[in-house]
Amino acid sequence: MTHDPYGPREPENRREWGQEPPSPPATWSPYGYAAQPEDGRSTLGQDATRPILPSDRRPRSGLRGKGLAAAVVAASLVLGGAAGVGGAAVWTSTHDSVQSSPVLTQTGGTTAQTAATGSIEKVAQNVLPSVVMIDVSGPNGAGSGSGIILSQDGKILTNNHVVALAGSSGQLTVAFNDGSHTNAKVLGTDPLTDTAVIQAQGVSHLTPATLGHSSSLQVGQGVVAIGSPFGLDATVTSGIVSALNRPVNVGQVSQGNSTVYPAIQTDAAINPGNSGGPLVNLSGEVVGIDAAIQTATDGTGQGEPGSIGLGFAIPIDEVLPIVQQMIKGETPTHARLGIGVENASSGSGAQITDGAKISQVNSGSAAANAGLKSGDVITKIDDHLITSSDSLVAIIRSYRPGDKVTVTYERGGSTHTVRVTLDSDAPTQNS
Repeated sequence: MTHDPYGPREPENRREWGQEPPSPPATWSPYGYAAQPEDGRSTLGQDATRPILPSDRRPRSGLRGKGLAAAVVAASLVLGGAAGVGGAAVWTSTHDSVQSSPVLTQTGGTTAQTAATGSIEKVAQNVLPSVVMIDVSGPNGAGSGSGIILSQDGKILTNNHVVALAGSSGQLTVAFNDGSHTNAKVLGTDPLTDTAVIQAQGVSHLTPATLGHSSSLQVGQGVVAIGSPFGLDATVTSGIVSALNRPVNVGQVSQGNSTVYPAIQTDAAINPGNSGGPLVNLSGEVVGIDAAIQTATDGTGQGEPGSIGLGFAIPIDEVLPIVQQMIKGETPTHARLGIGVENASSGSGAQITDGAKISQVNSGSAAANAGLKSGDVITKIDDHLITSSDSLVAIIRSYRPGDKVTVTYERGGSTHTVRVTLDSDAPTQNS
């Protein structure tokens, strides 16, 4: 029998997490599966938050490809012609003879300046060889995403929603920064954290990315995103860390299970096709995996969503143990409390309590062993504030099975704390 880590499915707003979702997800939108909260609204407001994978495969372009799409080239030619007419040199004559045209010379240096350490230019030089473009084709369509090279022999980290489009019979093709490409196969997937590891075939001596620590990030810190937005490979954008531990729910994947993680929010431009690419600090260290964007679309699938300055990356610290499990061929495991929860807001005036209200406690679970009861409202996990059911799930996902956490909760108008050893969902995953 399949057990849910937070309890059985609850009606209305209540959610459950922890069961292994199928791949690919059943509800696949043109850009990945879109969020489907119970009240019909996005968890981050009225607009949709979704994974970022284009619906159609686009030709590799960039400066190393064959140029931009035809429509873009045509537009540039029209603009160029207009500029030529409007900006043409007009000669004047104050004498009977015609003056000769001036000779234009370039006085700037021909040698590129050395990029300064910590500059975006230096980050791009160091990281671009470790980023790939992934073309995906399968029975449900074709698209493209990005990936991060983990090893010299071709192990590559990306998003689950990138590889899921291939299904069980599709094809993955990896394009490297030097213009070469090869086929790849899936080593492992984890829909609950939206991560996957693939293996590029017949390669060696690749340049692995340097992995940093997302726990060291600060709000306002400069970051760089690298990937293949809309098929434009090797694209570099920059911005700052806008927020940390932002609970991002990119949708239901199976039987009410949610893909929720404590995201790094950034205003670096992230677009469809950036999925799976790295978010790096100014030392060139990978601190996150670009995975989702907030869109201004109406959720009907009209048009293609693009960056509005609200991008989200999966923090590398939280998923690295899961990535290592996938590389070893193991089934990824996750921490769990063993409860069902719903959003809670109680009290009035200055005494309002936000949090995650326990609706069900599984027998024999970590929560049951710690004495937590239905009706308790969890407000903190260690020093992390819990303001909703999504924020509780996101924070618990940042821990590992066996970790000990301090749970702060409200019961009967009083605040209590209890030490809890988190369960593993391994039996659920393998049942």
